[in-house]
Amino acid sequence: MKREANIVPNAVSSEAMKQKYTQPGHSNYETLLVTTQDCITTITMNRPEKKNAMSPQMCLELSAALEDAANDDSVFTVITGAGDYFSSGSDLTSALKSKEQLDAPPVNSENPYRHIVKKIIDFQKPLIAVVNGPAVGIGVTVLALFDTVYATERATFNTPFSKLALHPEACSSYTFPRIMGPSKAIEILMFNRKFTAREACDVGLVAEVFPDSSFHREVRTKLKEYAKLPKNCLTASKQLIRDMEKEKLHEVCDKEFELIQKRANSKESLEAIKNFFRKKANLTELIVAHLKYQLPERMEKTLGFCNHKYYCAFYAFISLLKSFP
Repeated sequence: MKREANIVPNAVSSEAMKQKYTQPGHSNYETLLVTTQDCITTITMNRPEKKNAMSPQMCLELSAALEDAANDDSVFTVITGAGDYFSSGSDLTSALKSKEQLDAPPVNSENPYRHIVKKIIDFQKPLIAVVNGPAVGIGVTVLALFDTVYATERATFNTPFSKLALHPEACSSYTFPRIMGPSKAIEILMFNRKFTAREACDVGLVAEVFPDSSFHREVRTKLKEYAKLPKNCLTASKQLIRDMEKEKLHEVCDKEFELIQKRANSKESLEAIKNFFRKKANLTELIVAHLKYQLPERMEKTLGFCNHKYYCAFYAFISLLKSFP
């Protein structure tokens, strides 16, 4: 039987999700690092080899970590990324599943991406994003749901949904026009414009931009000062600011994911995904051809260029490939 690609992650059992990831004090995360210091809980997306791409597992672990953070003694919570990237967006390699796997979704199931967006909407403490590098896709759109966003000057913000024949998510179809106006929102959400950190700050998505050389030190100093403020006061103030829009945000979130689910298996979307991976493969082959020309014969034999060009491309030079958006 011909297998059909699907870019919507499998739904997961909400009961299994609770049992695996939401035990009190759970710290055995595979995709995150979680620390609490100076009354600040920091959740670090820890897949640097994948540019912190958000896999379904990471989404579930983020939801669990936020659940723990909501109940700990910290004043607020910070989310950042390990390595050079904040997040390269949804992990398409994890999300590509055969249609056969989706024919019988579990009972009481929920999309893990929808789940983390809703968890962020409902998070009661102040939530701060520390954008340590480029952000892509949902790594950008979700920022509008944070209470404050700080970025290094090296960060960029890109939502290439239209290139994949997909649609805005994480409530960005509502939040982005409200923050930056319809014209700028359409540029980034529909026409794939990449914003620099300064541009993102100018349109209101980012609160402040810092030099890359002193980014972590300066942000940490600022956060430690914030953490001295009265915890309950900050939580109550956030509720005053945010609660009026919660119902609307949940409504928008549901509408966006329903459209994505509906459109994900369309001919247009599947063809766009194929083209995306085809371009990656073509780029890899060019890299291999260039390096093969320069490598000595014994290294060529060791790496298996002669008989295993495509395997070599995937494994020997995958780090180079990942550097290209």
